[in-house]
Amino acid sequence: MSIAYLNGQFLPIEEAKVPVLDRGFLFGDGVYEVVPVYADRLFRFKQHIARLENSLRGIRLPMEQSLQDWADICHQLIEKNSLQNASVYLQITRGVYTERNHDFPATPIPTIFAMISALPEVQPVPSDKDLQGISVITAEDIRWQRCDIKAITLLANCMLKQQALECGANDTILIRSGVAFEATSSNLFIVRDGVIITPPLSEHLLPGVTRDFVLWLAEQHGILTEQRLIPEHELLQADEIWLTSSTKEIRPVTRLNDVTIGDGTAGPVWRQMYNHYQQLKAQLYRGEIDRNIEGEIAL
Repeated sequence: MSIAYLNGQFLPIEEAKVPVLDRGFLFGDGVYEVVPVYADRLFRFKQHIARLENSLRGIRLPMEQSLQDWADICHQLIEKNSLQNASVYLQITRGVYTERNHDFPATPIPTIFAMISALPEVQPVPSDKDLQGISVITAEDIRWQRCDIKAITLLANCMLKQQALECGANDTILIRSGVAFEATSSNLFIVRDGVIITPPLSEHLLPGVTRDFVLWLAEQHGILTEQRLIPEHELLQADEIWLTSSTKEIRPVTRLNDVTIGDGTAGPVWRQMYNHYQQLKAQLYRGEIDRNIEGEIAL
């Protein structure tokens, strides 16, 4: 039985309960964040909390918690659950309102919830499953217009993911006006002629912390990157396609709408980036991270 956090208390997750009048339950009125943990250390924590604060500002929900306050919650969850490699889920809603009204309460008392799940150990060498990659489809993006806010209202994302599963695929790349932006819970990258390309930040996609880390890591190793719009037709012209997220890191896409990408296995640039990513994590485990990049990757 894992230990969760709810409004100042640490308790078994089965005992964590919120009132039915909580606006997160009634309206999906809230935001969330997911922070990976490697070797007891919060990975890119400052960047994750900066995004959480941006989401809170986006829904006009003021909070008084400091970076250290959020870190204390996360570190206690890590300790109480005896996990070294994990993902911490943080969720904040606008809290309980006495009536089901659409207007915001004048003085909200937010509901703060957090839980933790185990992540696998570092894999220095990609597995056969990693190299096989995943299959995706494309579909029209039916989500709202503020995808840069990490909101808990994820019904459209769930519907689009289910559409992929029912087609025998793993995920869906979302298209708006003929342009590919991201997947249902991941950022999108393609590789053409050795250049890593990803859509620029906008209200149509989440400012992924792992997305930014991949761009930073590529720069550290002299791999060219470009941020620009990716027309849907260019997906099939790509040498490689990747999806990135905090818990799944970098996943190669080897089939798109039943068409093989590249030679049908993870491409050479993905292999380079996978190795760089895992080597850096291994250094983090061994306490060998250079002080110059410590602030870039961990708290």
